[in-house]
Amino acid sequence: MAEEIISPMEIDGGASDEAMKAASKGKNVVVMAPFTKSTPWVEKYRPQSLADVAAHRDIVDTIDRLTSENKLPHLLLYGPPGTGKTSTILAVARKIYGPQYHNMILELNASDDRGIDVVRQQIQDFASTQSFSFGVKASVKLVLLDEADAMTKDAQFALRRVIEKYTKNTRFALICNHVNKIIPALQSRCTRFRFAPLDATHVTERLKHVIESERLDVDEYGLKALVRLSNGDMRKALNILQSTHMASPHITEEAVYLCTGNPMPKDIEQMSFWLLNEVYVTCYRHITDMKMRKGLALVDIVREVTMFIFKIKMPSDVRVHLITDMADIEYRLTFGCSDKLQLGALVASFTKARSALVARVK
Repeated sequence: MAEEIISPMEIDGGASDEAMKAASKGKNVVVMAPFTKSTPWVEKYRPQSLADVAAHRDIVDTIDRLTSENKLPHLLLYGPPGTGKTSTILAVARKIYGPQYHNMILELNASDDRGIDVVRQQIQDFASTQSFSFGVKASVKLVLLDEADAMTKDAQFALRRVIEKYTKNTRFALICNHVNKIIPALQSRCTRFRFAPLDATHVTERLKHVIESERLDVDEYGLKALVRLSNGDMRKALNILQSTHMASPHITEEAVYLCTGNPMPKDIEQMSFWLLNEVYVTCYRHITDMKMRKGLALVDIVREVTMFIFKIKMPSDVRVHLITDMADIEYRLTFGCSDKLQLGALVASFTKARSALVARVK
């Protein structure tokens, strides 16, 4: 029986009439769930096909070619969050199986129990049963293990034999952030692809597409701030864009920084000026005052000041000592040490560095 798919965009444009006509002709009509205003943009703009994936064209083209030739191997996709790993494998599933891809894949996430019992029962039961081909090219099924680095070692060892035993009719796709947490035996059974953080140009292109689709008012500096704060994470960029849009109709650089709570670049420059020029007590008082007035976190200040240090000229040995001191301060802050004491340590590090610079000049 023929099948017709109606997209969410067509539903608003009177697709109900088309659905009635198609039904009268004996077609199965699959109406995709429409996106509502409350739908997060990370889901609304998730790539639906391999052509829509924002970056990593070499990896995507390779997987696309393997899929087209029906030679898809077991896959291991790893890299930082928000770089397109899950979106890529779901796009592959849509290409292979069409609208019924949910029937042909077993998707297990970090929230699911994935101990050795799940591998021996649920995964093995799915892999061992005969697959039904719904008029698609391939009859192999797909087991998708998202956040695979959270699996126990016992479960990973049990998975080795399952992968070998059911290779004929099942493909396994492992997705993780830290590949070193996957046992070597599993890594050797999969074709590995590393998804690096997205380049700024790719993040900018995708954000412009969302801005046009949502008809947002974003200025040039606001867009640059979004890209800078995302650090190559597309999911983070979209979340910041959506939350800033909800807080402010006009998205500027200041609106983005205020929404995320990150210190403004001009504030970091001002703090760096105090750290490099003012005496200890004055510098400490000024930074404490700005921190309280603008609601800034010391750990964010330390990270941004660290990046600022790399931009200014100073002797290598002085820079090394400063970076080491700030790494220690950030490490202590993660364990909940007192902000006042660590701010004192930050100002002391710069005071010591300034003394070394003065002594070098003399």
